[in-house]
Amino acid sequence: MTISIIGAGPGGLTCARILQKHGIPVTVYDRDPHPHARNQGGTIDLHADDGQLALREAGLLDEFFALARPEGQEMRKLDPAGNLLEHHVPDEGELFRPEIDRGRLRDLLLDSLEPGTVRWGRALDKVDGSRLSFMDGTTVETDLVIGADGAWSRVRPAVSSAVPEYAGITFLEAWFDDVENAHPELSALVGQGSAMAADGDRCLFAQRNGGDHIRVYIVQRLPVDWVGAGDTPELRTRLLDTFSGWAPKMLRMITDNDGPYIDRPLFVLPVPHTWEHSPTVTLLGDAAHLMPPLGVGANLAMLDACELALALAGSVTIGDAVAAYEKTMLPRSVEMARQLENGAEGLLDLD
Repeated sequence: MTISIIGAGPGGLTCARILQKHGIPVTVYDRDPHPHARNQGGTIDLHADDGQLALREAGLLDEFFALARPEGQEMRKLDPAGNLLEHHVPDEGELFRPEIDRGRLRDLLLDSLEPGTVRWGRALDKVDGSRLSFMDGTTVETDLVIGADGAWSRVRPAVSSAVPEYAGITFLEAWFDDVENAHPELSALVGQGSAMAADGDRCLFAQRNGGDHIRVYIVQRLPVDWVGAGDTPELRTRLLDTFSGWAPKMLRMITDNDGPYIDRPLFVLPVPHTWEHSPTVTLLGDAAHLMPPLGVGANLAMLDACELALALAGSVTIGDAVAAYEKTMLPRSVEMARQLENGAEGLLDLD
């Protein structure tokens, strides 16, 4: 069989790794020109009942634990004055959902693949039956296309007319570097994991990353184009006005960031999102079920990838494998999407 995966994220790479473990050839195509062309994002927690299951099947669980940060499971809930309301400190040896930086996870998966598995600089244009057409004018014939290319998937239109919709919530990302030396007050406030505070309309969510970094997400209910063309000083002034009344030590998450803010409006797929079975095209991860970023996205993508790879390894035909995979994946993702529908609004709630 000839299998083509579009997208070298956690889901696509996990699928490729497990397929290769079962002796099945696979090629991954990614639009980035090289593995380190862009920042891969912040930290994610991989759960014992999905993301870690996929890594165990991939033979990479021990390597993951060597890189992960169990102390990142610490969680602090604050009020706008900076008072500690709730505090979860992980037990010694607790490994249910340790944190790992996305870049480290991606490197772990990439290094586990056979040389040449990922073809960089191959931006997909469209899928037509079993033919892949790329932006550079080249085409590839394949037996199966796996769309692991995220929210704005170029594979999805081959099986579904659904498009992501703005959820009404926006995350403005702020980076803090060398936090122990340059931002010691913020470091002490956040701890080794995450800290969040909300007042019903606004939320500050801070996550410690590896390498002495912290990322803060400024969460608000705003129009999708609210940022406009404003520069960082102008945005900072607007944010300070919005968060007036919050304690100065909390406002450091807004005022002391290193570099510009990054606007990340939240988009989701309609619920439920399903499609008619195709024996030559299927989807996994955000391409299949884009949900609010509440700790399930990467985990579900990796679980999808694991189940699809095992189905391909154990079925007589590709069509049988895809049907078996979708029979489990689609109901699970629909149920989870219903549970999380409008879930980003909950980040703003006092409770």
